Amino acid sequence: MSAPGGPQSPAGWLWRRPRRRYLLGIPLGGLIALILGIGIAGGFMAALKRTESVSFCTSCHEMQQPMQELTQSMHYLNVPGIRATCADCHVPPTFWAGLWRHIEASGEVWGHLTGKLDTPAKYESERRDLAEKIWRELKANDSAQCRRCHTLAAMALDKQDPIAAKRHSLKYLAQTHQTCIDCHKGVAHTLPPES
Repeated sequence: MSAPGGPQSPAGWLWRRPRRRYLLGIPLGGLIALILGIGIAGGFMAALKRTESVSFCTSCHEMQQPMQELTQSMHYLNVPGIRATCADCHVPPTFWAGLWRHIEASGEVWGHLTGKLDTPAKYESERRDLAEKIWRELKANDSAQCRRCHTLAAMALDKQDPIAAKRHSLKYLAQTHQTCIDCHKGVAHTLPPES
């Protein structure tokens, strides 16, 4: 039996100089694959971030009306100067859920190409369905997008209206199974008319 690290041990076999020149390509190929993998992953992440920018979101004329509504809301103009972007509210904060939202959004390109919302009247006719879809998503993920910025533990409940403070308490939320969107619809966009 050979000594550990000797020529017959697995470590010795792995690190000994190959006898054939073409075997030198294995570590070099691994290094190239690693560099390519990092480049592809980085490019993919950069593309995802680009599609989350306000300039990208508002590049379709259908999004001009929602953007105009956002600019008049507390999520755009406020005392501390914190500004929410489209992705902050419409893309879940976790990677896989966010990736799935991007995949879903790619299907919305068809609506753009076919003119589904190309006039203010068409947009208004779809407003309720669009809002309810977002509300369902937020309810299903416990308003994860809201909680990215609004942390219950950091809220100064003693400075809130007594009713708001009660509804933001962990006890109340645990009893009612409510989430942010149950009370805070229309914080960034015009509410659809009641049907």
